[in-house]
Amino acid sequence: MQKSSKILYHLVFFATLSIVVFSLFAIIFPSFLLTTVYPYTTDLQPFESSVWLAPIISSNSILLIIGFMYYRKKLPHQIYKGIEFIFNFEISKRTALLTGVIILVVYVGFSLPELAIDEATQYDDWIVLESALEIWPSADSDDMYINEQNTRYVRMLLLDISIDIFQNIKILPFVASILLVVVTFFLTYQITQKRFAGIISMMVLLQSHTFLHFDTAAVYENFWVLFYVVSLYMINRKWQYSSISYLLSIFSKAFIAVFFLSSLYYICRATISTRKKLFTLVSYAASLIIILLVFSFGESIYFDVISISSSEFLLAFNALGYALRYDLIIVLSLLPLTLGLFFKFRKENSKKIDSILVLILTALLAGPVISMLTDFYFILPYRFLPLIVFVAVGIGVLLSKKN
Repeated sequence: MQKSSKILYHLVFFATLSIVVFSLFAIIFPSFLLTTVYPYTTDLQPFESSVWLAPIISSNSILLIIGFMYYRKKLPHQIYKGIEFIFNFEISKRTALLTGVIILVVYVGFSLPELAIDEATQYDDWIVLESALEIWPSADSDDMYINEQNTRYVRMLLLDISIDIFQNIKILPFVASILLVVVTFFLTYQITQKRFAGIISMMVLLQSHTFLHFDTAAVYENFWVLFYVVSLYMINRKWQYSSISYLLSIFSKAFIAVFFLSSLYYICRATISTRKKLFTLVSYAASLIIILLVFSFGESIYFDVISISSSEFLLAFNALGYALRYDLIIVLSLLPLTLGLFFKFRKENSKKIDSILVLILTALLAGPVISMLTDFYFILPYRFLPLIVFVAVGIGVLLSKKN
């Protein structure tokens, strides 16, 4: 079993490493895919580098050299001891609670003014959402974009509740963002059993420009990400509710369907009994049937917008560099994090580490897969929020050492 586990992990690692390297290549040389895959002639130079070249090469080189020297125990003694201190550092429940509360209070305090901003002045898609809310819960419109909005049943219900109860559509999306930060802490703590690792993951998530830009937006709310991360956390806690949370995420945003296989992998690698794993897998199979039935016999447009294009799969990798152009920590940590988690597995042999790599791999592939299947959606920055969350969890896991 141990040998098969290592083989599986190596397959996961090499798959993730390949996509990470390819994604970084697309970021550094954005013209390459356009000149090789794009069906029309362009005047672009395939190896003309972007502004990402220097930051990616320099930061990754430094981090990988330090990581390699640490792994080989070749670092100066004081630096090695400092890194070991960070890896072994832990805080008490009271300190974690106090630190978490302070972080959330500061975050909420700085974000509250955004609740007064009119989204009609921020996002063009607000017109579609506003029109959809006017006829909700009906999906009987001549505009397919409005109908698509109203088939996100859970999301539209929550937005409608936010308007009816709080007279502000942004309230519940903001609450969802706050809860996402909290759940990110608990998921990291569940994996590492280190509260300090959970605090690190919170900080990484909260420094993200993309997260902070969309945390109060009703047009691009975080309900779907929250419900999905909760479903992962529930697998090891209350497995019987995990599939329910996954269903809520699907009916908040169908985009999360790409992560279905990742959830199954996470279940198989979870530290629960075989009996619970089987029951959980069955519940997810039942969820899949429910999803297909609702989308097939409901008013969903998802089966009508399928338009497969293999070239769009490759071209979609160019979106990462543009969408996360302000999230330096997320982009620059992808390669060191992937390699760091690999060597961490070699030392600790934890089943949960490869699950993180699978989630990061899926988050990187989600946009290209959707682009390959349909031209109905564009890869907007908020669609990378799952990647940001999983990188935050991965950094927390990497900076904690199993005692």
